[in-house]
Amino acid sequence: MEEHPFAGYIRALGKGPHGKRALSFDEARRAMQMILAGEVLPIQLGAFLTLMRVKIETPAEIAGLAQGARDAIGLPAHLGPHPAAVRLDWSAYAGKRRQLPWFVLSALLLASHGLPVLMHGTDGYQADRVFVPQALEALGLQPVTSLEEASAELGRCGFAFISLRHLQPMLHEFMGLKPIIGLRSPIHTVVRLLNPLQAPAMLQGVFHPGYHDVHQEATRLLGQPLACVVKGDGGEAERNPDNPCRVKWTVGQEQFDEEWPALFSTRHPKDEDMSVQRLAALWRGESEEEYGLAAVLGTAAIALKAMGEADSIEAAQARATALWQHRPMDWLAHAATRG
Repeated sequence: MEEHPFAGYIRALGKGPHGKRALSFDEARRAMQMILAGEVLPIQLGAFLTLMRVKIETPAEIAGLAQGARDAIGLPAHLGPHPAAVRLDWSAYAGKRRQLPWFVLSALLLASHGLPVLMHGTDGYQADRVFVPQALEALGLQPVTSLEEASAELGRCGFAFISLRHLQPMLHEFMGLKPIIGLRSPIHTVVRLLNPLQAPAMLQGVFHPGYHDVHQEATRLLGQPLACVVKGDGGEAERNPDNPCRVKWTVGQEQFDEEWPALFSTRHPKDEDMSVQRLAALWRGESEEEYGLAAVLGTAAIALKAMGEADSIEAAQARATALWQHRPMDWLAHAATRG
C-alpha cells in the first residue's frame, strides 16, 4: 500500500525519542493546507494534533500552521490587498469565567474614536464562560458572517466581530476537540494568529505562561509589523487591573518585554453576578464598576500603544482615560443600526 502524503508529517513528530523532530515552517504550512483542503483522514488529524501537543509546538510550527490557515481563508479578491482601514486585529477565543469580558468595551471605545478594530473569536464552547457574542448581544450589536461584511462594518462604524465558525468552519470544529481527544490542541494557539484582514497591529491574550514566547516569536516569523501578547485575564487580551501585566512586544524584528503596573493594591473577588447587561450600563454611565472601568481603560491603553497612539505606559493610560471621558454616548445605537 502506497504511503499517504500526510504520513511523513506524523512520522516526523512521533518517530521515537531520538528520531522525532519539529516541522519546519514550510512543512507546517503545507500540513495545514492539506488539513483544511480535506486531504487528511480523521485518524491522521488526531495523531498529528496529539503528537504536536505532546512534543510542545515550536514557534516555527505555529507560524507555519497559521500561514497555512491564512492561505485557506484568503482575502476576497475584490477587497484588494488592503481591504479596510483596520488598525488592530484582536483575537478573543478564551471566554471569561471570573470577570465579565470588559475588554469588549475597550475595543468599542477605540472604534468610537475612529480607530478601527477587527475582533475574531469563538461563539462559545464552554457553558461556564461568557464569550464575545453574548456581550455584543447585550450591547445591541451583531457579529458579521463574512470578511466582506466585516470590511463594510469597519468602514461604517469602526468595529466588527466575526466568529471562527464563519471565518474558517473546519478550524471552528477543531476547537471543540478537547473533550474528545483530552488535550488542548495547537489550533487554540493558531487561531489567535490568523489576522484575516492583515491589520498592521495584533493584540493576543494568552493564559499559559509558556506560550507567551511561542506567540511572540511566531508573529515575528509571520512578518507581522507589530504585535503584543498579554497574559490576560482568563486567557483573553484583557488587562487584569489587580495584577502587574507582562506585555511581550514584537516590532518588526525587534522583541522586548514591558511590565504594566497593577492599578489596585488589593485584589477584587470573583464576580458572582456575571450579567452582561452591566456592560451597556457602564458605557451609558448608569452604573459604577470600579474593577470593570479599570479593566476597560487599562486594556484600551495597551491597545492604544500597540496602534502607535501613545509612546509610553503613562501616555497610553492618560489617552484611554480621555477617550472614555469623551466617548460618544450614542455610538452604540449608531453601531447597532446597519443599512
